[in-house]
Amino acid sequence: MSHELSHEPELSELSELRVVNPATEEVVATVPAATAADVDAAVVRAAAAQARWAALAPGDRARLLRRFAAAVDEHLEELARLEVREAGHTIGNARWEAGNVRDLLDYAAGGVERLTGRQIPVAGGLDVTILEPLGVVGVIAPWNFPMPIAAWGTAPALAAGNAVLLKPAETTPLTALRLAELALEAGFPEGLFQVLPGHGPVAGDALVRHPGVAKIVFTGSTTVGKQVLAKGSALLKRVTLELGGKSPNIVFADADLEAAAAAAPMSFLDNSGQDCCARTRILVQRTVHDRFLELLAPAIESVVVGDPADEKTDMGPLISRVQLERVRSYVTDDLDGIRGKAPEGPGFWFPPTVLTGVDPHARVAVEEVFGPVAVVLPFDDEADAVALANATDYGLSGSIWTRDVGRALRVSQAVRAGNLSVNSHSSVRYSTPFGGFKQSGVGRELGPDALTAFTETKNVFISTEGPAQ
Repeated sequence: MSHELSHEPELSELSELRVVNPATEEVVATVPAATAADVDAAVVRAAAAQARWAALAPGDRARLLRRFAAAVDEHLEELARLEVREAGHTIGNARWEAGNVRDLLDYAAGGVERLTGRQIPVAGGLDVTILEPLGVVGVIAPWNFPMPIAAWGTAPALAAGNAVLLKPAETTPLTALRLAELALEAGFPEGLFQVLPGHGPVAGDALVRHPGVAKIVFTGSTTVGKQVLAKGSALLKRVTLELGGKSPNIVFADADLEAAAAAAPMSFLDNSGQDCCARTRILVQRTVHDRFLELLAPAIESVVVGDPADEKTDMGPLISRVQLERVRSYVTDDLDGIRGKAPEGPGFWFPPTVLTGVDPHARVAVEEVFGPVAVVLPFDDEADAVALANATDYGLSGSIWTRDVGRALRVSQAVRAGNLSVNSHSSVRYSTPFGGFKQSGVGRELGPDALTAFTETKNVFISTEGPAQ
């Protein structure tokens, strides 16, 4: 995951952010970098806007969120093309991401008028709970999915009556800035949804430490997530963390091997492997291990890596040279495996890579590479598969391939991960909860309960017994 607070920029870098096209290495934009003082001023504006926003009738808040969704839909292609330039995403993926922002805003808008408390039976009166907004929420978004993950925190927080300060990743601020413009065009109050591009150790740190920010939603590396949690704890600040992963793709002998092998490549190559849900540990039952590899090889070799703006491209570049060198450090010449092709020349390209014969305890088998690299590990039986799947500090997602419904349910219950799919690689839907076990995170995002995560519960007791005579 993105190391959002850990990069220590040179002093000369602090005044601006340089946005580089990962496919060409060309600078496509420079953006002023927010300072700690900018964060302070933004919190003041946000607090004032939040009070007005929370006072609106729920139906009016919902209508404005739907107008925002409509504005995103109207500019979907523009946002997608912007994502291609700043993040190197394939155009198909980028269109999906912009559409996901639209859909999530619509979904959150539907929750505004359904954010209800409860009436609790008590003696001597009436007891009710009221869900009130927290106030100002800080969202720190990563570079791997800049638009949708920013919306995961922003949309439900706004729907619940909060103001949002969004700090995009240093390398991908452009779509966030454009979304803020569209929110204003849709009629959002000034100051309600602000974007603060900046360096993690400056703007991100100021946001986490600010006493006027009630909650932080952070998506990034486990290392930096621990820093966010520690810093927020000084103020007893609420924190939601969506962190790293090393997810298993478990293929049993009774599975549809052709389907499993055909689906495996994009389960870890989507977004060039820069996905915390990537199924980078392919666990295959030993009796079908060789056959699975025979089926997997042509599927890997057929993946088209190239210009992300080309409709035929399956996989684009990595986000930066730093990330490229990190991925290269995991794949040494002595390792066997299946390798696809990638362009040469400018751009941060790395070929699709599946490593075989790897020790299950090797660095590449246990650490999050965050690139287009997977390992194939054999297992003997169901118990062995579960033990191998759980032999990681992470627990975000995973897949189980089997025709046995009972086995699918048993393994789903036994694997320690927050999001599992059977005979597919689906992990994230805006209408279902998402989050991890172990060091993959704290809390849940998305789904029907997303708005409540941005509220305080107030209990009110009203006596029905008159004053004592």
